[in-house]
Amino acid sequence: VYRSMSAIRGGAVAITGLSLLGLSLLGVFGLELFCETTLRLPRRQAPLDPNWETVRIEARDGAMLEGSWIQTNTSSHRCVLMVPGIGASRADMHWFVPPFYRHNYKILITDDRAQGTSGGSLVTYGLLEKFDAIDWAHWMQRQGCSSVYGLGESMGASILIQAAEVEPVFRSIAAECAFSDLRPSAEAVFRELVPLPAWLAKPVSRGAVGIALQYARLRYGVDLRQVSPIRSIAHTQTPVLLIHGTKDRKTPYWHSQALAQAGPKASLWLVPEAGHVSAHGTQPEEFERRVLQFFD
Repeated sequence: VYRSMSAIRGGAVAITGLSLLGLSLLGVFGLELFCETTLRLPRRQAPLDPNWETVRIEARDGAMLEGSWIQTNTSSHRCVLMVPGIGASRADMHWFVPPFYRHNYKILITDDRAQGTSGGSLVTYGLLEKFDAIDWAHWMQRQGCSSVYGLGESMGASILIQAAEVEPVFRSIAAECAFSDLRPSAEAVFRELVPLPAWLAKPVSRGAVGIALQYARLRYGVDLRQVSPIRSIAHTQTPVLLIHGTKDRKTPYWHSQALAQAGPKASLWLVPEAGHVSAHGTQPEEFERRVLQFFD
């Protein structure tokens, strides 16, 4: 959402005049652009380790999804599903492979639908992706994984939390920089990027995001109003370790605080001085220790 919102920054500057004409033009052109750039993001494809095996499954709507399967000890029954964030590809998760490799986990890193090399045309922030994660977990079980864990970054973290509400396929989940609810998150980003007076920013952002949600539902049949990790975490018994940097400017750490309060089996680790999805880069040894210990 942050990346896609930045795409309309230039057009949104016109709203500072506060003229009725300017607001109307934003409504006609800016909101449609906002909707489309939020649902259809540029794909990022980075080189993959040649030792990773490419695997594929067909999603429930027919989209072909791709992932990388990394096996160490083939007799191990412990496996971890890694889900990247928005605008990222599975290659960006390579930092997390070595510690799990050393501890004899089988590893599956996926590209989200409409991202990387996976099929699908729309990013739905977990609405469809949660079922993709469940289907990947079932695939892993068919490979001999009796214990499946989840590690998600940013949107990937929110996807795993939503998946856990639908079906308890994960023994536990490590979720870094998850957003708590899509609508207020989008409204906050809108207010940050669109230069409006304080008294006008809140109602305009609420209205703009509301129209965007309706647009997605009416044009594509995608009801993004249902995307609410905070509601999902309140209805799951899956243990969730929430990780968040205190310097995160894209998804402030209060999102994970709210999730921790709502989750019956949620715990929280706030990482001082870490930015968005940079806890591992800031404290790599502590990150690995906490996550592996939590899974154990």
